[in-house]
Amino acid sequence: MASSAALRLNNLRRHLDLDDTANKAAGVNPAGASINVKVAPEVSEALSLGRAVVALESTIISHGMPYPQNLETAKAVEAVVRDNGAVPATIAILDGVPRIGLSGEELERLATLGTKAQKTARRDIAYVVARGGNGATTVSGTMFLASMVGIHIFVTGGMGGVHRQGEYTMDVSSDLTHLGRTPIAVICAGVKSILDIPRTLEYLETQGVCVAAYKTNEFPAFFTASSGCMVPCRVDTPEECASLIEANIKLKLGSGILIGVPIPQEHSTSGHIIESAINKAIKETKENNISGNAITPFLLDRVNALTGGVSLASNIALVKNNAQLGAKVAVALALLRENSQRKQETE
Repeated sequence: MASSAALRLNNLRRHLDLDDTANKAAGVNPAGASINVKVAPEVSEALSLGRAVVALESTIISHGMPYPQNLETAKAVEAVVRDNGAVPATIAILDGVPRIGLSGEELERLATLGTKAQKTARRDIAYVVARGGNGATTVSGTMFLASMVGIHIFVTGGMGGVHRQGEYTMDVSSDLTHLGRTPIAVICAGVKSILDIPRTLEYLETQGVCVAAYKTNEFPAFFTASSGCMVPCRVDTPEECASLIEANIKLKLGSGILIGVPIPQEHSTSGHIIESAINKAIKETKENNISGNAITPFLLDRVNALTGGVSLASNIALVKNNAQLGAKVAVALALLRENSQRKQETE
């Protein structure tokens, strides 16, 4: 009987339609007749052996903070993932090629490009690839590319959501829709309070997304641990998270899971200061007629300025906290699947 590692490698090759010779020579994996997806060697090996892999988005690098702090943060988050036993796979598009896992040089290139790299949601992937451009993937873009190569866990800061007054503007993040049709677990600090959290949760329910909270019954609100909104599912250990994810995979529900992790207590004390700044920044978006996907970057920049950098420090702290849990969940999931495979082989 073939080993479980060999079976996983064969499944990965069939899924991506990989050309093994070209993959070894250039690290480029054909994912279709003419589109290449480059999987970093470290990530490719981990996936083929069934080891823990955690996907990371790249918009936070290009649009989330200035250089060189963005590069330092990206490296620090990857280090947290590695220190907790998993392989980080930062995802982006460079020169028209989707990259699953970035080298140190590629991380630096993306960090120095900054906002010159296109903010790439799922809808934008084909356009950025077709024009040979550079794209920093958002939550929805990262979810799609990570799921395509068989990564089951994705860590980010916070999800997009339904914007305030979204019932009139129809301004709803594509993150929600794509989580409803992408079988991946997103581990984050909830959604930012610049959004309409109750309506966001209602929309996720409509999309069939399982929403859970880690060690709490309340959905976190990014900068603060409390949103006032209860969740239908609570998980208290990485192993419980892994069991939930594996059940979702085996049931082939086709939808994702959102696991909200409260911001570390030492950083949540500044939440009220940040909330006041958020309300002021929201008022400024209306005064300056800012709309669409320009809203969130504007709000985050203004809130950081209004709080004297407190919000950015909190943002970095919660991303690292999410990465730590994400890596532990990925390790638990890999162990769960390995034990399951061994059981099947002995039966």
